[in-house]
Amino acid sequence: MKRIHSIIMVACATALGSCGADFLERTPQGELIQEQIESPAGVEGMLTGAYGLVNGNVNGTWGNYSSSPSQWLFGEVGADNAHKGSNNGDQPNMNQVELHDVSTTNDNTEIMWNRYYEGIARCNNTLRLLKAVQAGSNKLTDARAKEVEAEARFLRAHYYFFLRRIFVKIPYIDETMSTDQAMKTPNDKEVWPMIEADFKNGIDNLPPEWTGGNIGRASKLAAQAYLGKVLLYQKKYPEALVLFNTVIGARPGLETLPFENNFDVTKENGPETIFASQHAINPDGSGDNANVGDMLGGFYGDAPVSCCGFFQPTFDLVNAFKVSPAGLPLIDGTYRTNAYKSDFGLTGAAKAAYRVDTTFAFDPRLDFTVGRRGVLYRDWDTMPGDAWIRDPAYAGPFVGVKHMVDGSVRGTETVAGAPYITSLNVNIIRLADVYLMAAECYIEQNNLPAALALVNNVRNRAAKLPLKRIGNSRAAKYNVQPYVAFASQAEARNAVRFERRLELALEGHRFFDLVRWGIAKQTLESYSAFEGGILSAFNGIVIEAKDEYFPIPQQQIDRSQGALKPN
Repeated sequence: MKRIHSIIMVACATALGSCGADFLERTPQGELIQEQIESPAGVEGMLTGAYGLVNGNVNGTWGNYSSSPSQWLFGEVGADNAHKGSNNGDQPNMNQVELHDVSTTNDNTEIMWNRYYEGIARCNNTLRLLKAVQAGSNKLTDARAKEVEAEARFLRAHYYFFLRRIFVKIPYIDETMSTDQAMKTPNDKEVWPMIEADFKNGIDNLPPEWTGGNIGRASKLAAQAYLGKVLLYQKKYPEALVLFNTVIGARPGLETLPFENNFDVTKENGPETIFASQHAINPDGSGDNANVGDMLGGFYGDAPVSCCGFFQPTFDLVNAFKVSPAGLPLIDGTYRTNAYKSDFGLTGAAKAAYRVDTTFAFDPRLDFTVGRRGVLYRDWDTMPGDAWIRDPAYAGPFVGVKHMVDGSVRGTETVAGAPYITSLNVNIIRLADVYLMAAECYIEQNNLPAALALVNNVRNRAAKLPLKRIGNSRAAKYNVQPYVAFASQAEARNAVRFERRLELALEGHRFFDLVRWGIAKQTLESYSAFEGGILSAFNGIVIEAKDEYFPIPQQQIDRSQGALKPN
């Protein structure tokens, strides 16, 4: 069920309807008085507002791209999975992210900072109000008060986690601080312990799952998965593994859950979803509670959903889905040999006559992740190639699949006149992610058989995908098989890392994975040499240590009057 996360607006207007002296004692129209706010309903409303920032949007629809819960800009464009797309001159500050040359005045980092600290502020305000209400006579039950506190702290931890991955050195502000104290808080302390504490509170006080109209709220299971992820980022593998195994045990086996359901708006909040940004089209048809962060990913030209043409998969990602005759990934990098380029580089009659080369051996997840010319795209039509792309010479011939919805639901699950704004939820943590994080933990403890089983669960599920066809033939020599064994810890490590790329491609994880694995420099510079050989705009990327995170916005440094130091 969809939950619309309303934003609580408190207006400051007053209406003076009489010249009598008693007008001074009247409640101003359009303003919430203290007695109305300090109530159980006020607390619940404030908590709803705290949930509202999970979709990265304060109001309206445009301008929330870098704060999207999918983190497509920092997590995918900033890695080797996606290009910014569109053309070189559109949203030029995004080019800085893709080329790893981000200035302190880049508006994308400013938006990311503002939106997620706004979410933190709403969580802190919820906790302050809860404390005030519980001190009075008109209060929530003790059980519900604990849940509200845990939900607010879970959300606060989520917002801090996203900020910590982007900026690393950030100020920590909680509900005990005044506005003046918050403005002067330095960014000289590690925030991981506070994030851990908030998720642990969620584990202790949230229900295992929510049902009915409460589906989508933070749950104990989500807190366990998220705390495990935070611990994994700190290389605390044994502690993280206990949490991941608890989550895995609480859900059906991954192989029973269709991969494609994760990107089907009619099957949201299913058993694979652990925590997701809940999106909805408003009753009046507007979309500020929808998936506004991904809207630039609408296609171009005569596409059924035509907007902006951003977020295009790379040649490197597409070719990473190649498999060996044994149905295994080419983790040694040979997937770049004889690269599949679709119709890129063809002109004239050769371009018009192009037909899909079905002799390439691919993992079937490719065509549920990437749209390529000549292959059916969702239930829309056969993807025609350049006709749906703004500037193929700049960003290539491919489009993304996971962030779009089927044509059959366009009338109900998109904004009228702007079908690139959809009600599709964004999974922040899903079960396959947990399987692969648990596999990492096993590998770092040198328990290769346990890791092998989890990786193969993911691959066996992929083998069940319905295969795309062109007429009576398959659109590729699809093949995906389980690993027989991992010969060494190093081989296992490479396998699970490659599997994360394939399974979670274009879902916002890639750049952050590369950084926490310590391989961002070698991976992205190697990618640049390959991709730049096809698309010259992306050649010569050099990764320095400072490129593994993003600069604190100069505007925030200036406002802090010296409290914040550049990172």
